[in-house]
Amino acid sequence: MTIIDRPVSRRAAALGALAAAGSVFLAGCSDDAADSGSSSNGASGDGTTYKIGVLQLTEHGALDQTNEGFVAALDESGISYEIDQQNAQNDQSACQTIASKLVNDGDDLIFAIGTPAAQAVAGATSDIPIVGSAITDYAESGLVESNDAPGGNVTGSSDLTPVADQIDLLQQLLPDAGSVGILYCSAESNSEVQVSLAEETLDGAGLAHERYSVSSSNEIQQMIESMVGKVDAIYAPTDNTIAAGMATVSMVANENGLPVIVGCDTMVEDGGLASYSINYYDLGYKAGEMALRILTEGAEPADMPIEYLSSDECQLIVNQATADALGVDVSGLEGAEIV
Repeated sequence: MTIIDRPVSRRAAALGALAAAGSVFLAGCSDDAADSGSSSNGASGDGTTYKIGVLQLTEHGALDQTNEGFVAALDESGISYEIDQQNAQNDQSACQTIASKLVNDGDDLIFAIGTPAAQAVAGATSDIPIVGSAITDYAESGLVESNDAPGGNVTGSSDLTPVADQIDLLQQLLPDAGSVGILYCSAESNSEVQVSLAEETLDGAGLAHERYSVSSSNEIQQMIESMVGKVDAIYAPTDNTIAAGMATVSMVANENGLPVIVGCDTMVEDGGLASYSINYYDLGYKAGEMALRILTEGAEPADMPIEYLSSDECQLIVNQATADALGVDVSGLEGAEIV
């Protein structure tokens, strides 16, 4: 078991590049759409400056890291670009408004972070190349014809997590757990994909399970309280609503002695017990590399299969404070990163 400070140098570098690139100004589409602005980096050798729009669904660690990785890939390539950063704050109407703005601005490429963000942009244009990320299943979400052959103007990197490994981790840490509550937002189609995978694995392990879905973050506390006495543990996939409300999830669950195995590292940092997680910075970086092939090499999204991180790029991560509070022994997790 290894105790490591979470790496922040690459994230800090990406944020520093954004801050140093140029002045940032507010250009909100609505009162509910927050933290929007534009910046530009230095000129590249051929004199071409690309216009790139970014629509991020909401603010939480995984999506923020995805954004930072994307920007880092652009910066390290040396291209000249102007970037318009927009955040919809998990507001569907804001997603639509921002998507229309980016299309009307005539961007050369739009980067969409999160499934609803990508769906909004894809609904607004069939011409501008769209690269997505932090999306579990592009085909299931109606964004592409198939994940191997997108066939339209959308491609990107997938955050399909090792759900089976996460359920195995739950069994390893909580061998006495006989029932699992699966917590997710019913409004997110990609959460349904992960929930189905979790149910299949739980069935195979002989564990009872029940779905507990919310439609908004306002329902999280009441939903977790309704699990008390009914389940022995909670599984929460990489769901944007749950991830953004993870502070509430962990507070209520930990107070009631319910361990939460989660879908990604930032959810562990926010109080979840443990995860076997992909790295969202790397995921965004991969999307940035795909965007560069489109912008500088003439690659067509239609011919670019959805890309995934490999299993050896996943990291076992544990929250020691949460483990101590719940009385869970994590000492046997070889190679785990402790936060």
